[in-house]
Amino acid sequence: VNVGCVPKKVMWNTAVHAEFVHDHADYGFETAGVKFNWRTIKEKRDAYVWRLNDIYESNVKKAHIDIIRGYGKFTADPQPTIEVNGKKYTAPHILIATGGRPAIPSDSEIPGASLGMTSDGFFELEELPRRSVIVGAGYIAVEIVGILSMLGSKSSLLIRHDKVV
Repeated sequence: VNVGCVPKKVMWNTAVHAEFVHDHADYGFETAGVKFNWRTIKEKRDAYVWRLNDIYESNVKKAHIDIIRGYGKFTADPQPTIEVNGKKYTAPHILIATGGRPAIPSDSEIPGASLGMTSDGFFELEELPRRSVIVGAGYIAVEIVGILSMLGSKSSLLIRHDKVV
């Protein structure tokens, strides 16, 4: 919700609108002077995500579900039990929402790696980059390069090959 599906869809829809504006003249619409403001969509997107977070948390509380934040692990106790920050919790149903964080290589592993960012960093950008290089061939890379390109960043997509083509 925070750095994936929801904010990506907002950005994708933003790019779709940019494409429609680009094509308006072909349909007889005069669109001179249309400008895009990255900060505006970032602020609105982030506010939308935070609003969803509040709604989800409120719904969880209404359902009388306890949210325990921290690092948890299952214990060897006979009943389903987890330990979080030194405290044990037992319940018939336990959900551990692990989340995830990308592994960032060091500059010694990949020279220049510290100059890049992960896909999470895309949502932290304060302004549209004039130029961008996206490394990868997965759907996230393809979507992000398409979004950046349609919104005005001169974008390139780098794809690794195991052999020279």
